[in-house]
Amino acid sequence: MSQQPGSHVTTGLKVYNTLTREVETFQTLEPGKVSMYICGVTVYDHAHIGHGMSSITFDVIRRYLIYLGYDVTYAQNFTDIDDKIINRANAEGIDPFDLTESMIAAWDSEMSAFNILPATINPRATREMPQIIEMIQGLIDRGHAYEAGGDVYYKVRSFPQYGKLSHRNVDELLIGARIAAGELKSDPLDFALWKAGNPGEPTWESP
Repeated sequence: MSQQPGSHVTTGLKVYNTLTREVETFQTLEPGKVSMYICGVTVYDHAHIGHGMSSITFDVIRRYLIYLGYDVTYAQNFTDIDDKIINRANAEGIDPFDLTESMIAAWDSEMSAFNILPATINPRATREMPQIIEMIQGLIDRGHAYEAGGDVYYKVRSFPQYGKLSHRNVDELLIGARIAAGELKSDPLDFALWKAGNPGEPTWESP
């Protein structure tokens, strides 16, 4: 681990390609550089053992890539606005943002106890709202999302290749899908990209 990242990359690494279902030679978009984006947590509670297991797994991959000589950028997001956050904050009588700040600090401490390397960057949903709104509007403009009652849903059937990586078709994905009470989506498979705010909740101006 003492070598300078990116100074000398050891080649020959092979990985399993989910799309082709074959073991292939690892190739990067930029020579000597790897970007990893790991799905982060919704910070309404403390980490559990599943979070620890997942974090250790990706940390091992990251450390091995560094050991091989790659310059690794490791991004892991925090979902810091969500119904679960709002509900817990209301139950405890605190501001939702105070709750998320305390849970992010707890996450950092808990992951440090596992000796997990800190992420290179931790994007937060609340700090990326202009980009999120722009992306959702783009999906609406291209017919991949729609507004219903102030909410916006992704139209799964508008993308023929949906499920390609898991090698499952839309009909297989339909099993277990449902429309929950209060949802106005047109297909059980569709999922929310944006939710209308209720009185007293944090909100952002959007189309």
